[in-house]
Amino acid sequence: MTATVIPEPAAVRRRPARPRIHRVALYVILVGVAVVPLFPLYWLVISSFKTPQEFSQIPPTWFPADPTLGQMETALTAVPFAQSLLNSVIIAGGSTLSVLITSVFAGYVFAKHSFRGRDAIFWAIVATMFLPPVVTLVPLYSMVNAMGVGDSYIGVMLPWLANAFGIFLMRQFIMGVPDEIIEAARVDGAGEIRIVLQFVVPLIKPAMVTLAVFMFVYAWNNFLWPVTLLKSEELYPVVLTVNRLMAYTMSFDFRNVVLAGTLVASLPTLIIFVLTQRVFVQGIASTGVKG
Repeated sequence: MTATVIPEPAAVRRRPARPRIHRVALYVILVGVAVVPLFPLYWLVISSFKTPQEFSQIPPTWFPADPTLGQMETALTAVPFAQSLLNSVIIAGGSTLSVLITSVFAGYVFAKHSFRGRDAIFWAIVATMFLPPVVTLVPLYSMVNAMGVGDSYIGVMLPWLANAFGIFLMRQFIMGVPDEIIEAARVDGAGEIRIVLQFVVPLIKPAMVTLAVFMFVYAWNNFLWPVTLLKSEELYPVVLTVNRLMAYTMSFDFRNVVLAGTLVASLPTLIIFVLTQRVFVQGIASTGVKG
């Protein structure tokens, strides 16, 4: 007896095509959204390798016809670029390390210790996040100069040795650390510092990496405070040196030299993000689910 094969309806056979079209449309939208922030970076890179003649060409070229490192050499020699990069590493690195230490310990206290006025103090610290930097500029300038550290690395880093956002972020993450772990450590005779370093820190590494990236990029790109405080050019961070480079190369023929200097100045932050992007994304994703 021959079995009867019932043909599958055409509508059922064609149904998978619609999700495929939606997926392609989604990819096209995502690529279009990604191009918007990436295009200035792409233009910065290709312009840094163009000759002055090609850079001023109209209409502009999308790829350097004759790539050259001449603009970077000019940028690195016209101003003390290497010294300014070192200055930025010292300032941004020192500020980031200090913020991590103070934020972790302060966040631990606010999250796991009860004392009178804890919530009032915490929310007063958080409230400082909403003050525009220009509001505190003059008081900070007066305080730092009164302490005698105005024109120094310490003076530049002093206002950023602790950070309200860092304390808030660490407190939110440490609240998710089980109290049983901390109580067990105390029963075993561990002190508070050991509890933080040995039991709390390993559990909040994604949050610490996220905070470190945010703080390093902020300190690296900070322009207003260093230009207000520093008088010695040998202490200038790289953002001030790039500004000096613009003064040296006001001619249109040398604008790609400024772009080359900007590219070099941006490389450390880009490298740090590439090296930490996996943990950074994990920390950002976890931030949305912390209570």
